[in-house]
Amino acid sequence: MSVDLFAGISVSDYPAAVAWYARLFGGPPAFEPNDVESVWKAGEHAYVYVQHRPDHAGHALTTLFVTDLDARLAAIESRGLSPTAVEVYAAGSRKATFTDHDGNEIGFAGPI
Repeated sequence: MSVDLFAGISVSDYPAAVAWYARLFGGPPAFEPNDVESVWKAGEHAYVYVQHRPDHAGHALTTLFVTDLDARLAAIESRGLSPTAVEVYAAGSRKATFTDHDGNEIGFAGPI
C-alpha cells in the first residue's frame, strides 16, 4: 500500500512565502492547484504546500528526513538561506531548522 503525504503550511504573505519556499526547495512549485496554494515535491510520495491562511500562519512544525543532509544544506545555503537552529541527537542524527517569515519551522534531518 502506498501513502502520499501532503504537509501544509499556512502563511500570511503568499507571494513572499512562495519566493522563500522556492529558495528553500531549489525551484518553483511543482504545481499550483489554485491561486492561494503552491505545492513542492519534497520526495517520493511526499509534498509540502503553502496556503494563504493568515489566521493560521506561523504554527507549522515540519521535518523532512533526508539521506543527503550535508549536500541539501549546502544547496539551500547557496540560495541565501541559513538555518535558524542546528541540533545533534544522541541517536545518531542531526537536524537543521529553517524559519520562514511567519515563524513556521521546516527542518531537514539526516544521519550524522
